[in-house]
Amino acid sequence: MDTISITTTKKYLSAIRAWHLAQGWPAPLSDEDHKLINVLLRGLQNIQRGKQSQPPRPPVTIPMLAILRRALNPQNPFDACVWATATCTFWGMMRFGEVSVKSRGAFDSVLHLKRSDCFLGTDIDGKSFIRLDLPSAKTAVPGKTQSVYLPTQCSHCPLEALKDLFTVVPAADSDPLFSWREPSGIIRPLVKSAALDRINNVFLANGWGTTFGHSIRIGGASFFLAQKVNPEIIRLAGRWKSLVYEAYIRAFELTASRHMGNMIV
Repeated sequence: MDTISITTTKKYLSAIRAWHLAQGWPAPLSDEDHKLINVLLRGLQNIQRGKQSQPPRPPVTIPMLAILRRALNPQNPFDACVWATATCTFWGMMRFGEVSVKSRGAFDSVLHLKRSDCFLGTDIDGKSFIRLDLPSAKTAVPGKTQSVYLPTQCSHCPLEALKDLFTVVPAADSDPLFSWREPSGIIRPLVKSAALDRINNVFLANGWGTTFGHSIRIGGASFFLAQKVNPEIIRLAGRWKSLVYEAYIRAFELTASRHMGNMIV
């Protein structure tokens, strides 16, 4: 069973209380109940502090993307879908759950990206970009879309990856954006576990161990930080509500010298 933090537990309790009040019901817990729960949570927090946290997930890097690209078959519908997903997740700093579904039957056009949610545009410098309008995002206001902007890149370009996907896997506007076609012709949404298995197998074969979907998002943010992109731009592009993302960028130890080394004294 997965564990949850004390902070998350408090948020769950607050959400339950808010739901009761919104329905016009009495609060589910009394003040005395809250005092007792807080005492128990403080005790659990002390216990958790004594436990070593899990090691941070390593970021996916540009060399890793290059190896992944060489390992995937661009003419294979599933591989083409995996590659488009990886590039968009990296450069757009997207959550892997935003580009995939939990199971084949889990796709919901109201919640998940469709082909019709992808738009090609041109910026003020005449450079092409793609905008993905997320129907439902973790940090979006309920009922509002949230946009991801994918500019043209010199290598491992998400625009080229998406164009290749659309060529290899033609689909209707209502079909999943990240989808692949079975030999029988059936269009399938990209299932998260299957995509990560394909990616992780490549990384394992090259001695990088197993990574996770969120490592690609972390990798994109880490890359931009290493290139000295303004943290506020990273925050906006990655759709973080604050600069809290800096706390889990794993590449800082690898890039610290670019920011703080070789100072003239």
